[in-house]
Amino acid sequence: MRTSMLLAFCFAFAAAQVMAADPGWKSKPAAQWTEEDAAQILAASPWSRQIKATITRRLTEDQLREGGQMGQPRGVGNENVDPKGSGPKVSPDVFSPHADDGGTRSHPQPITLRLRWETALPVRIAELKSHQNEPPTLEGDGYRIAVYGIPVGDFKGDPKKLGDPLKNLAALKRDGKKDVRPISVEVFLREGDVVVVYLFPFSAEITRNDRLIQFEAHIGRIVLAQTFDLSEMEFQGKLEL
Repeated sequence: MRTSMLLAFCFAFAAAQVMAADPGWKSKPAAQWTEEDAAQILAASPWSRQIKATITRRLTEDQLREGGQMGQPRGVGNENVDPKGSGPKVSPDVFSPHADDGGTRSHPQPITLRLRWETALPVRIAELKSHQNEPPTLEGDGYRIAVYGIPVGDFKGDPKKLGDPLKNLAALKRDGKKDVRPISVEVFLREGDVVVVYLFPFSAEITRNDRLIQFEAHIGRIVLAQTFDLSEMEFQGKLEL
């Protein structure tokens, strides 16, 4: 008797743990989602992930000259990515005035970003519920992936022109299939950060059978890669991307 009661308690406890771990929005129709549910989908869900990317080290002046460049690269992903005060220290020795750039910025550093599949139906519903607008993307149909949290810099211009240099530096990767390159990239300046939006063609035909898909991108000195489990990205019985 005592054993059966103990087993029942264990099963009940395990079920409670599973329910506690399962986000509330999963057990409700979309029409019943609250703003809190919507915020959770946009912040941490199969379609939205906070990730750790890498800021690659700065090239030295000698390395830049060898590559035919004068000065550090500018633009999206290159400006304001280093911690303040991480610049080179100038030697007080007048006989050896060279700057010592052995500080933080001469080594790879982490940066926190957020990736989101903007075209996924749950994300679009959540954005409406939470009164958030997706980046005001231009024309084109396809899978849209947005990267949030790129540092703001001293750059302006047409979103498409800012994004064009990034087109060949990103891909969706699947086992046994060719990499898929974006057909368009756009860069949007917001208060506090920059959003880079990638548009991948529907002709890539991503299906459940692909199982896993990896998004990779270089944005200036920022390098990122994130794998998504497609079995987790179903909504109302359909794969949503």
